[in-house]
Amino acid sequence: QVLLVESGGGLVQPGGSLRLSCTASGTVLDINAMGWYRQVPGKERELVAVIFTDGKLNYADSVKGRFTISRNYAKNTVYLQMNSLKPEDTATYYCQALRTLRLYWGQGTQVTVSS
Repeated sequence: QVLLVESGGGLVQPGGSLRLSCTASGTVLDINAMGWYRQVPGKERELVAVIFTDGKLNYADSVKGRFTISRNYAKNTVYLQMNSLKPEDTATYYCQALRTLRLYWGQGTQVTVSS
């Protein structure tokens, strides 16, 4: 089992920045990838960014150039640095881990971008 705990969400003005963190515990060996997804009510959960153990990165087109995903393997933590935030980035952000073909999810953290 892999337990994921997110932190770092909150309220920020348009143009501002936030950094989300997600720490994995439990059976963390062989985690192949970690990433961030987001969801707003009434819509499907969508990929924001993912980082693979080989260093490959994928970003949603809507966040390219503004968001940066990184991972600290010693701390079993993945980060999402979000800059130049827009109101349309408002959502619940979920951390995801892929380990031996099984997906694990965090509980979610709310990000609200509003003036």
